[in-house]
Amino acid sequence: MRTFTEPPQGKDVAVEAPIRVAVVEDDEQLRQTLGAFLNRSSGLRFVAGYGSGEAALKGVLRDRPDVVLMDIRLPGMNGVECVGRLREILPSAKAVMLTAYEDDDDVFRSLAAGAFGYLVKRVESARLREAIREAHRGGSPISGSVARKLVEFFQQPAPDGADGAAGMQVLSPREGEIVKLLAEGHAYKQIADILHISVNTICTHIKRIYEKLHVHSRTEAVRIFQGRG
Repeated sequence: MRTFTEPPQGKDVAVEAPIRVAVVEDDEQLRQTLGAFLNRSSGLRFVAGYGSGEAALKGVLRDRPDVVLMDIRLPGMNGVECVGRLREILPSAKAVMLTAYEDDDDVFRSLAAGAFGYLVKRVESARLREAIREAHRGGSPISGSVARKLVEFFQQPAPDGADGAAGMQVLSPREGEIVKLLAEGHAYKQIADILHISVNTICTHIKRIYEKLHVHSRTEAVRIFQGRG
């Protein structure tokens, strides 16, 4: 039978340092709640809470988190852009999205930007603890509902060249230009800056593009563009 005993006196025993966790969340109450939860969790340590992506990028070199829990909808810079910048500033930090949103665009853009995982905020506390440890080990913790989206996406047959070309022909030159920029990974604000138009105008174009292509997400529109031949 296995027993647990105190280490022999005089022997050096290696103690594993706690995982340093930062939270990027604009809801101050939730940020504090997560911080308290992390500090109550064995092997985890809450090192910083940031109310915006800009604040996070200024603070991570000082706070040196191992894992960063990142919301998507943030004031100013969004969480997806922050993840990409975080990888440049502190490559050792592993970002895990923790958000209420789980639509296709958010999931794929987050993972493409460099997020190690994607969790929805209704995740159970035990699963959140394990997800942080998993990300720290180099794994990719993903909520079940999000994992199903990934499976469904990769099981979809890619449009052939003829179908893609026919789909793109219904778009105006400006709409085609916007889809091309979407396929290159640009955010709406970046596209607006490139085309010298407002974000609201971009959103109007996107809505028309979705209607013309009979799709419901950026990811589906990009698939049609990429399958145009």
